[in-house]
Amino acid sequence: MAAAVKGAVAGGAVTAAVVAAPQRGDLAGPPRACPVSSVASFQSLSGSCVLSISSSARSSKKSGRGRIVCSVAAPSSTNTRSPSTEVVGKPTVLVAEKLGEAGLELLKKIANVDCSYNLSQEELCAKISLCDALIVRSGTKVTREVFEASNGRLKVVGRAGVGIDNVDLQAATEVGCLVVNAPTANTIAAAEHGIALLTALARNVAQANASMKAGEWKRSKYVGVSLVDKTLAVMGFGKVGSEVARRARGLGMHVVAHDPYAPADRARAIGVELVSFDEALQRADFISLHMPLTPSTDKIFNDESFGKCKKGVRIVNVARGGVIDEDALIRALDSGIVAQAALDVFTVEPPEKDSKLVQHEQVVLTPHLGASTVEAQEGVAVEIAEAVVGALQGELAATAVNAPMVPSEVLVELAPYVGLADRLGRLAVQLVSGGAGVKDVKVTYTSARADDDLDTRLLRAMITKGLIEPVSSAIINLVNADFIAKQRGVRISEERRPSDSGAVELPLETIEVRISHVDSKFKTATSGGDIVLVGSVKGGVPHLVQVGDFSVDVSLEGSIILCKQVDQPGMIGKVGNLLGEQNVNISFMSVGRDAPRKLAVMAIGVDDVPTKETLAKIGGISAIEEFVFLKLDFMQF
Repeated sequence: MAAAVKGAVAGGAVTAAVVAAPQRGDLAGPPRACPVSSVASFQSLSGSCVLSISSSARSSKKSGRGRIVCSVAAPSSTNTRSPSTEVVGKPTVLVAEKLGEAGLELLKKIANVDCSYNLSQEELCAKISLCDALIVRSGTKVTREVFEASNGRLKVVGRAGVGIDNVDLQAATEVGCLVVNAPTANTIAAAEHGIALLTALARNVAQANASMKAGEWKRSKYVGVSLVDKTLAVMGFGKVGSEVARRARGLGMHVVAHDPYAPADRARAIGVELVSFDEALQRADFISLHMPLTPSTDKIFNDESFGKCKKGVRIVNVARGGVIDEDALIRALDSGIVAQAALDVFTVEPPEKDSKLVQHEQVVLTPHLGASTVEAQEGVAVEIAEAVVGALQGELAATAVNAPMVPSEVLVELAPYVGLADRLGRLAVQLVSGGAGVKDVKVTYTSARADDDLDTRLLRAMITKGLIEPVSSAIINLVNADFIAKQRGVRISEERRPSDSGAVELPLETIEVRISHVDSKFKTATSGGDIVLVGSVKGGVPHLVQVGDFSVDVSLEGSIILCKQVDQPGMIGKVGNLLGEQNVNISFMSVGRDAPRKLAVMAIGVDDVPTKETLAKIGGISAIEEFVFLKLDFMQF
């Protein structure tokens, strides 16, 4: 069955397909649809035009292409307000927090704009059923109750800024509401604020200012340090991080950076060296944080991390408060490991007035001012207004951050392969070592189907999701996968490998993910110098069937331990006993080998996370040459 937007592959690498804007007149009845995290559909408002990427299995074989289907329904009966406040037939946009005038003017060209600020949750829920779009900043909580109160009318939520912590994405997805953000407009403002805090920290500006206002004149107490020839570690080399690096280089600083997905050519172009997380900590005189808050970065700066830093390091955070364990930071400040810290963001905002961190003499604080410039606020207003206007007019938004919809018949067939693609991406990126990051990825699909009956765009999006999403603030779906991959310098090519099996009832036989020009934490996972993983679907369940040049049979559920070993009696028992002693439940074991008594790869599925000590004991077994522990739902930044 062909899914909708063709990313067809035939005998060679292809580039990503571009989704065309819907054409007038291409009308059909509404397709059946259900939510999934990687395919697009949403609703265009002026006349309630429902857009869904869809095609049937039979029609796609005739035409060789998917299409965008648009069905027109009567305008919602709730779209009625006083003629004095609304132009009938236009969508209504509720702006719940202050937005720049330039953004409001863009909205007013195509919509009725209701600016109602400081609404309580009850007031918001009461108004939302009359609105087609909602624009908020960080102060308004768009909860499940809000989406339910909209009675299906709310079609797009725009977050004027980057973070989407205040929007219930799952609830938005369930009701088919698109969520968009404005990720680029405040880049320069945040970078400038980071540099401002860096220089203020080095020269004790805040402390000296407070001292003078208290009537003191203590020049000797506030002797600072120079920035010239000091090493700055930029942790997270995205838009803001790279702009901070540019400015730090201009101040005469040496700059290193850690980011698993930073393009090496972009870093070299501005004189930045990409290094591992630990090396960045060890070399830094100053650390500037620009990483997203994800499960893998939550409190990543903790006692262990601070223990790897130079004594007297200085830390600036204009990213997310949760990436620092604030109690650990206080301990590091008190011990002198961290000389000073400058913080614009906090785990809980606002922080308690009497907290030790707020009151600490060596901490400079600002109340989340990173994006607070006149220029940035106007830029955010325009960016979010353009995204909301585009969505209301039926365009696919590159800044979409939640899961759109997919026709149910396509989902049913591709569902197990969607899971397989995501898991292969997550496993492959965990095998990458070093600071270079992922740049070149080749995906090979083995299928007995005809070229025009295999849509790989959804699968490519899921591989991109698995590779990038856990280590970034991006939420990846069919709409934005190619955009984000390109933005992060990840080149994904696709190849079709014909199968002679004749099993046309299955969309695919295998998916191979190959990452080039990287080092591997598990050398056995390489083939021809590339990290290679191959997966298939068995009984509806994703399986790993090849690691490097070794065949395995691993159900991709829970966590996996891969061991390269000398094939000899008792190995399964030795590893099993070690895990059993620590109450780690084994779900399966599989061994792939070259020949009896030669080298083999043992794959062990576990339901529980083994301790570091247990894993060390496994690695200490004499016949095991190397091993790696892989977890499908957790990624290290």
